[in-house]
Amino acid sequence: MSELADVAALLADRTRARILEELLGGPALPAGALAARVGVAPSTLSGHLAKLEAAGLIVVRARGRRREAELARPEVAEALEALARLAGPAARPIGLRAVNGHAALREARSCYDHLAGRVGVALADSLVARGALVASDGTFMVGDEAYLADAFGIEVAALPRRRTLVRGCADWTERRPHVAGALGAALLDVALSRGWVRRRNDGRALNVTTAGRVALMDGEHTR
Repeated sequence: MSELADVAALLADRTRARILEELLGGPALPAGALAARVGVAPSTLSGHLAKLEAAGLIVVRARGRRREAELARPEVAEALEALARLAGPAARPIGLRAVNGHAALREARSCYDHLAGRVGVALADSLVARGALVASDGTFMVGDEAYLADAFGIEVAALPRRRTLVRGCADWTERRPHVAGALGAALLDVALSRGWVRRRNDGRALNVTTAGRVALMDGEHTR
């Protein structure tokens, strides 16, 4: 990993910051789609991707005839979310499209591989209320493993141990923690597979279905 000053210099460029923001949604994005989202020419994007990859912030892979980019690891997403909190509230969006986009991000979004926004925070609160998680000073510990298995089909013992099992990630819009770590990733996978949330093609905001609102915001976690 580059020294802190080098990484800070990379992030000081608005285009590179926008690239990382788009990749914060989690799934790898084709270079062409990423260039369109950021609003730069493909050739310009390639230069920025090369610098971000050299710094260890992203990974670029060839998929057939196209290239796809994604964040290098969960820690990069955590750092970006922390920087977003430090930056403070965003300027008031101007125009209907910007207002709707901001509202969608605040409602529900993917923060790398876990659920964030109002819906993510509500899910965390619900799990704490039911004893599935134990909260302490913005951090989480697993509580009732049987509840997680019964309600979500998540076997805690089977979750990958190559990363932190569960932790609190302070949400940049709600200023309260949502669930991250291996458990947070598993919860988002369940929400997607059960149709509680659906990915959008225009960014990392997630559409919350009627069933998802009941399950994630009202706490009716049924299999």
